[in-house]
Amino acid sequence: MRMPQRLRALFAPPLAYFGGSVRAKLLFLVLAPLMLGFPIIMGLTWYWSHTYYHKLLVFKVDSDLVIAHEYFDRVIADVGNRVEGFAESRRLAAALGERHADINALLERVRGERGLDFIHVLDVNGRVRHAAGSLPAGAERGHWPVVTRAIREGSASAVEVFEADELGAIAPALRERARLNLLDTPRARRDPRSEETRGMVIHAAAPVYDGTGNLVAVIEGGVLLNGNLDFVDTINAIVYRDGSLPLGSKGTTTLFLGDARIATNVRLFAGERALGTRASDEVRAHVLDHGKTWLETAFVVNDWYVSGYEPVLDSRGRRIGMLYVGFLEAPFRIAKTVALLVIFCLFLVISLAGAVWSLQWARSIFRPIERMHGTIGQIEAGDGGARVGPVDSRDELGLLAREFDRLLDVLAQKRDQLEQLAASLDRKVIERTRDLEAANEELRAAQRQLVMTEKLAAIGELTAGVAHEISNPAAVIQGNLELLRDELGAHATPVMNEIRLIDEQVNRIRLIVTKLLQFARPGEFAGYAGAVDVNAVLADCLVLTRQHLSKHGVTVRHEPQTARHVEINEPELQQVFINLIVNAAQAMPAGGTLTLTTADWDERSETGVVPRGVCVTVRDTGQGIRAEDLARIFDPFFTTKKTQGTGLGLSISYSLVERYGGRISVESTHGEGAAFTVWLLSVPEYRNEAVEPARNGGA
Repeated sequence: MRMPQRLRALFAPPLAYFGGSVRAKLLFLVLAPLMLGFPIIMGLTWYWSHTYYHKLLVFKVDSDLVIAHEYFDRVIADVGNRVEGFAESRRLAAALGERHADINALLERVRGERGLDFIHVLDVNGRVRHAAGSLPAGAERGHWPVVTRAIREGSASAVEVFEADELGAIAPALRERARLNLLDTPRARRDPRSEETRGMVIHAAAPVYDGTGNLVAVIEGGVLLNGNLDFVDTINAIVYRDGSLPLGSKGTTTLFLGDARIATNVRLFAGERALGTRASDEVRAHVLDHGKTWLETAFVVNDWYVSGYEPVLDSRGRRIGMLYVGFLEAPFRIAKTVALLVIFCLFLVISLAGAVWSLQWARSIFRPIERMHGTIGQIEAGDGGARVGPVDSRDELGLLAREFDRLLDVLAQKRDQLEQLAASLDRKVIERTRDLEAANEELRAAQRQLVMTEKLAAIGELTAGVAHEISNPAAVIQGNLELLRDELGAHATPVMNEIRLIDEQVNRIRLIVTKLLQFARPGEFAGYAGAVDVNAVLADCLVLTRQHLSKHGVTVRHEPQTARHVEINEPELQQVFINLIVNAAQAMPAGGTLTLTTADWDERSETGVVPRGVCVTVRDTGQGIRAEDLARIFDPFFTTKKTQGTGLGLSISYSLVERYGGRISVESTHGEGAAFTVWLLSVPEYRNEAVEPARNGGA
């Protein structure tokens, strides 16, 4: 609690000054936009410039890395194409066909012509037959994945790492070319080795087939990338062509074996290429250890570069090196700093000029405000019931004082009147609200009835036409189908299944037409109403839907809690229950629990509890109904099952129940299931007289 008190004591004088001086407030209002706006604008400018500057540089190096990656892939594929082209050449086929052909000399010429560092002819088991180098005949090459793939599938090319002994076995010169002294590099991870002796090789192999398509040999070739400066210079020329980097920045490209630069155009202090230097430890961990792409500023040899690193994978998916592109960040950073300083100076000059002009303009307001302050001080000296009284001033301030006294007197008189009017108004508002709520409820009910009536009228006209147009062709199809069956007799046996399917589909058409007519003209389909036991009807419905429920893995709980009978047509009630049960099962495709509950429906009146009938609840544990669909769930042709259903089931069920004085209600929370409750009037013997609440347990 000490600190807030000290702060209040520290800021008390300036707060008191601003609270008691209109002049101070006006000065603050005039100067606040300049004093607060300048640092805020400069802070936002710095933040936005830094953020978008960084995003722009990262986007640039990312696109550069994509270009370098595509070129690297093209180089790998090109080496494969060179080997494959020789494998398919006629002179190779001719040389292999001649018993005394000097194939080694041919391989040496092809190696030079096609820019390869080595090329071998292998047998179908991957052993050396001929080599343009020092590999002896019979040397095993089948352990390399590209050779295995060429034998089994076809041409293949990939980047591989060859150990020094493997390079020396192919050609001693390759081992010498691959050897590279490792140099101490700032920020690099410690490495006990003093030199890199391994070689990164683009390794390719292609099958050789004879005239009958049989595999007779495999051509293996490759290009050593260690010290391949033309390779990185070409990538750099493609990615960072002249004029692509402004402000004097320089683009660089590097190929790493592990974290060591084996081909690069990054320069050391003396202008020598930085071969043998290594990547920083944070880059190595990000790219080689974790296999991620680095798109960020990084320390490269001796300076900061906006850098893009991505891992290089061999044929087995192992991270063996990195491909890097980047450009100097310093020119961009200097340009950004200069631009921000220029903007800062411009804003500062403009803000100072605006402050001087604002103070000059505000002085014309300070003098009359100070005179008003003296008059208000006299008013504040009195108590709450004091008045300004007569004043000598006849200007606007004097008029304001007299009007202020008059308004205080008027307000005192009106306050009592307003309190009385407020009490009366509260009573009237309550009465009007009650009346409006009743009227709105009646209006909504009338609107719903009117909309349903208009829908039914339109559907009735449409259904009559549809039934007429569909029933006649269906009858013709049915009649001709019977004639066809009679005429063909035993000859119809091969197509009897098809005839049965046609017969079933015609009957299905008739059922759909009947359902449409039943919805549009319910009066024509009304059945005989009698006393019905809802528990027995529910039990029959469960038997009829048993297969459907088992198919969906639904567990049924039947909880009958009433002995009353209802007045309704039994087949129609059965239709309503079956529709609700089937809908509940379809709402639980992965299984669930279906609960069927019957209970007494009673209503409380002034004379006691009046039996009304029976309420039957069909509850599922499915996905439930969305809130926006609840209001339309009983609308004709509305369905949430997009691939099945006509949208008439619930509408027809509602109409059937409503015809006998009942109703259907629904409660659902999306994701927690739904409960449909059917309210049915009981037979007259159950609802003649009211009973005591103690006998039925309330409404």
